[in-house]
Amino acid sequence: QVRLAESGGGLVQAGGSLRLSCAASGRTFSNYAMGWFRQTPGKEREFVATISRSASSTYIADSVKGRFTISRDNAENTVYLQMNSLKPEDTAVYYCAGGHYGSSPTLYDYWGQGIQVTVSS
Repeated sequence: QVRLAESGGGLVQAGGSLRLSCAASGRTFSNYAMGWFRQTPGKEREFVATISRSASSTYIADSVKGRFTISRDNAENTVYLQMNSLKPEDTAVYYCAGGHYGSSPTLYDYWGQGIQVTVSS
């Protein structure tokens, strides 16, 4: 079983960058695809990015494509979300998840508690 904990969130100005990290505990991290989602009050959880078990495949949401990059280091049991050229619309709670490769939240079995990212104008 995998336990996930996000870090690296905070407040940044528009145009700035943040790197989110998701540290996984457990010896089976490499068995799972990983994903990043985000959510604001009153809205459904939104897919951001996903990465396959071996990191051979990634898929990025159109809303952040070209600005965000997902990566993982299986030796360190960590997945990252590099966020560049941040916009106020990126403000949300960001969640790390482990499960099956894809964009639907229902594909993921394990979730972190979420971290706040706030982008000011």
